[in-house]
Amino acid sequence: MARAAKAKTLPDVADLTKAQAKTEWKRLALELEEHDRLYYQEDAPKISDAEYDALRARFNAIEARFPEFVTPESPSQKVGAAPLGRFRKVRHALPMLSLDNAFAEEDVRDFVGRIARFLKLADDRIDFSAEPKIDGLSMSLRYEGGELVTAATRGDGAEGEDVTANIRTLEDVPQKLKGRNIPDICEVRGEVYMTKHAFLALNERQKAAGDTVFANPRNSAAGSLRQKDPSITASRPLGFFAYAWGEMSAMPEQTQTGMIHWFERCGFKTNPLTKLCHSVDQLLAFHHKIEEQRAELDYDIDGVVYKVDRIDWQERLGFVSRTPRWAIAHKFPAERAMTVLKDIEIQVGRTGSFTPVGKLEPVGVGGVIVQNVTLHNEDYVKGVGNKGESLREGRDIRIGDTVVIQRAGDVIPQVVDVIIDKRPKDARPFQFPKKCPCPLHTDVVREETATGEEGARARCTGEFACPYQKIEHLKLFCSRRAFDIDGLGEKQIEFFFEQGWVKEPADIFTLSARNAKIKLEEIEGYGETSVRNLFNAIEARRRIALERFIYALGMRHVGETTALALARGYGSWEAFHEACLKVARDDEEAIADMDALDQIGDTVIHSIAAYFKESHNRGIVERLTKEVTILDAERPKSNSAVAGKTVVFTGTLERMTRDEARAKAERLGAKVSGSVSKKTDYVVAGPGAGSKLAEAKKHGVAVLTEEEWLKLVGE
Repeated sequence: MARAAKAKTLPDVADLTKAQAKTEWKRLALELEEHDRLYYQEDAPKISDAEYDALRARFNAIEARFPEFVTPESPSQKVGAAPLGRFRKVRHALPMLSLDNAFAEEDVRDFVGRIARFLKLADDRIDFSAEPKIDGLSMSLRYEGGELVTAATRGDGAEGEDVTANIRTLEDVPQKLKGRNIPDICEVRGEVYMTKHAFLALNERQKAAGDTVFANPRNSAAGSLRQKDPSITASRPLGFFAYAWGEMSAMPEQTQTGMIHWFERCGFKTNPLTKLCHSVDQLLAFHHKIEEQRAELDYDIDGVVYKVDRIDWQERLGFVSRTPRWAIAHKFPAERAMTVLKDIEIQVGRTGSFTPVGKLEPVGVGGVIVQNVTLHNEDYVKGVGNKGESLREGRDIRIGDTVVIQRAGDVIPQVVDVIIDKRPKDARPFQFPKKCPCPLHTDVVREETATGEEGARARCTGEFACPYQKIEHLKLFCSRRAFDIDGLGEKQIEFFFEQGWVKEPADIFTLSARNAKIKLEEIEGYGETSVRNLFNAIEARRRIALERFIYALGMRHVGETTALALARGYGSWEAFHEACLKVARDDEEAIADMDALDQIGDTVIHSIAAYFKESHNRGIVERLTKEVTILDAERPKSNSAVAGKTVVFTGTLERMTRDEARAKAERLGAKVSGSVSKKTDYVVAGPGAGSKLAEAKKHGVAVLTEEEWLKLVGE
């Protein structure tokens, strides 16, 4: 144990101003995280338990006095330490995608109807598998020659963490696949979970040992699986349900339900409640039945998953962005609770948008303690909807009100009603600010809609001069979907920004070179090991996929899906950057080319143009690109005749829907455009083709009938 540091005389928490408390809270948060890392990850604590307890007690006292400081990332909300750089990264051969959600019966009927229209089939000709949606930790198990070689978490869908040593301790995961018909490469996917009984027993042991208890079975399963010592994982009662697959060198079955039975023959446990349904009414009846059984099950579920049963139809349906067309999660009804709204604060987002956030008397909803709730915008607080309609029968939301909050799955909690009978006499209407709370106090304006009317969203006019927006931009830049830099969470970014060490993204990559002056390892809460890990994590992200880089720039209206479409459309950073500069100069040809890309329209183009018209933004990009290597977009692996070609579909297709034709073309490596230009390679025209056919003739583009197209792609 390291020698204790000389004791410091600190002012009583009750005597701190809010600003002083916030500064000390940030410092203590960093210090506690470093001690947690040393204890849980390195097994090398530098202070005694008594000293640690004193730090924790002071931290907790500050949060008790100022509960608005508490965030999901706060050390008080965590068990142990996050696995920063502890597990190596594993890139999934096929992405682990998330599912769209359905919350109402009408959503399910729309889902089935879309599939029927896509496949040009009647609803009752499509079979679906239905299974409970386990609330656990998604896992991908890779077998080669029948032997388990890798186990990886979902991560961001493209890249997860290698937890192979820990997974090998689970009885439900076979080390070698049983039976016959085993493909050379086989990825089995499913959910790691902990039963309710096992969870309660584990918490009793934790309590008896004086250790921190877990919040719910999912957290305990995740925490158990991400232990540095596999023997700790082995001591925890974890289970695994198999229900999906990733890369397969050969498919042993032709249906979803057939694959479930094949998993069983291989030695996996599958959910016995899985059922084959033949209509939308049977799906809804199954959902109702499972909801009734929910409390009796020994594992947590939060809905039911429906999947098209035929695998060849799944392949035809394909994907939309990060979600499959052929599957959906039908969530259970939202859970509600009643509590008191203590205050309303304004959060300034990355693009300057103002979001009022309600500070609640903490309340449990669906196994989660909720302390903050989104109030969306000024009109929502007043009881007015986006279209001017009345919300909550016109009841406004006031500080001091008793409110009903709702939480459905992972959706951010929101206020759905106000209990007027419980409104205190001193309840205060919320006055929406006219000035930004940042030091610049810039004006706040309401956006205009496309029709020129006043919109619901208020925005700070300071843009990148506003420090709040700068910080939020840096947070997005380091986030999981962007550069995904371990060790640069929200608190670290805020701290570095306040110190003046990181003001823009390029500064992150020069931090190590400037550390001789900064001496980060001498800052409270840091040490040589944590500083080394941080710099290694930054170095590991100097190579970045094009779509991630575009998303990380933080342009308005350019989310993950749009960034991916732009990356695929242009292929390289050089091509995309050149196009952006031309669009910013109002180059008509460049604008037309960008508009021709699938999923790209006027709103995105105007946003990109506005971003690159600003010399400040161009400078940020120029300095950043000197520090990183941007990888070209991955092209779909295809040797088809249309790989790399640009295709436009117009008119009515007879043998497939337009959506199916688009999905098929993209799988074969083609780019599908919404408009015709001289860069278009093929226009596939069906009956009723209009202006696009005329444009094709004007530009000399090859025009194909549907039959000619199918012959070209080998159908």
